[in-house]
Amino acid sequence: MTDTTTRPADRPETEPVRVPSTYTGSMRVSDVGTADRAAEAAAARGTVHVLTPSAVVGIAVLGLSTFLAITTELMPVGLLSTMSVDLGVSESRMGVVVTVYALAVALLALPLTWATARVPRKAVLVTTLVGYTASNLIVALAPSFAVVCAGRVVGGVAHALFFSVASAYATRIVPPRLAGRAIAFVYSGSSLGFVIGVPLATTVGDHLGWRAAVGAVAAASALLAVVAVAFLPAVRGESYPHVGSVRSWARTGLLAVVVADLLLFAGHYVVYTYVGPYLVTAGLGDDAVGTALLVLGATGVVGLLTAGAFVDRAPRQTLLVAVATMAVALAALPLVHGSLVGTFVVAGVWVAANGTTGTLFMAAAIRTGGVSPDIAGALINAGSNVGIAGGAALGAQLTGVTGLGALPFSAAVVVAASFVVVALARRGFPLHGHAQEQLSTSNLRTITSSVAAVTGSVAVVRGPATGSGPAVTGGRRR
Repeated sequence: MTDTTTRPADRPETEPVRVPSTYTGSMRVSDVGTADRAAEAAAARGTVHVLTPSAVVGIAVLGLSTFLAITTELMPVGLLSTMSVDLGVSESRMGVVVTVYALAVALLALPLTWATARVPRKAVLVTTLVGYTASNLIVALAPSFAVVCAGRVVGGVAHALFFSVASAYATRIVPPRLAGRAIAFVYSGSSLGFVIGVPLATTVGDHLGWRAAVGAVAAASALLAVVAVAFLPAVRGESYPHVGSVRSWARTGLLAVVVADLLLFAGHYVVYTYVGPYLVTAGLGDDAVGTALLVLGATGVVGLLTAGAFVDRAPRQTLLVAVATMAVALAALPLVHGSLVGTFVVAGVWVAANGTTGTLFMAAAIRTGGVSPDIAGALINAGSNVGIAGGAALGAQLTGVTGLGALPFSAAVVVAASFVVVALARRGFPLHGHAQEQLSTSNLRTITSSVAAVTGSVAVVRGPATGSGPAVTGGRRR
């Protein structure tokens, strides 16, 4: 066991300060500077710290950024039909906008993360938000399909950096013992992107046009970039990012985790890229796709919370059950395709099972050790997007040749291959979880309580803080 005390190069330029652990209260953005100075005064008196107001704002900014990142990435899934009609291309060809985005992420996630490791984290994160803004603006104004693809590539470049930086950023602006909760809160933005962002964009696109939907996300990204510049705590880059090698990735089990994750995403996106048109062929109205995605997204949150309940106690078993459930549900989709209700039920099971996997794969990758958290995040980011690109491309080919009906069974075969890798790779997916609280994306039950837990830890001092409580000290890394 080694101490988790963060190296000076890893510390925020504005250090966490010591505030009473039992203090609760509310905070306005305009109070951050005053509260931080008051908290520093409390630190000088020797009071134990939990969290600074600026760190709370930083976590909130990261969560909102994750929400917009997922919304940007997956908007075309809900807007595929309307975009294809407006741009004069087939739905199968329109799916390429998902593929090019994912390919950019897959190719650039690791090299960009490594190349920018020494750059201050705030500058990198703000740059990614500017990239999302530019991407969505290009797509919204695009006169042709080719320009849409170019705009999506810009978004893919931003995405290649964003998810590789966001999780590690969260751990470095809070005390070690709160890092797990911080990551949980930040990654809850991904779930909200699935549940609210994509369906909302689809609904706006159905009523106001897809360009209005994409333009609105561009405006939101620009606004959030300004907020990040003003309020996101500054964090220095790493002096010596640890990348490891392919051999070390294989030895620790990290490579197996990435491969299994890649196959899982590939199988999922064979169908999910075309889920709107698929549901329409099952009897859904064209104007109800946004609502349908909202319902399916909600089932994904059920899966996410299930992962939180078991990711520490039985990560391997939970992942095996989830992947097997996905494969069976996908294989069953053609059997119920004549019934809209039956299709929704089976699709709900499929998406709910998929909702558990992101948490489990990210936790498994970080827990293998041997590389920096940023690099582990980059590898999972790259693997996921290789899978998305491959799955979307395979779905496009199958749709063009045999139609939508062949998608689910083909997807089930690819997901089954992921199951085999998880079952065989006991080093990457051990029987029991590893206790690494400060790096874990686990315990996602805290998503529903993170806001209260975080804001309740902040001292907004207008006078001497009262109350006492147990000292919150840094955890230890196993």
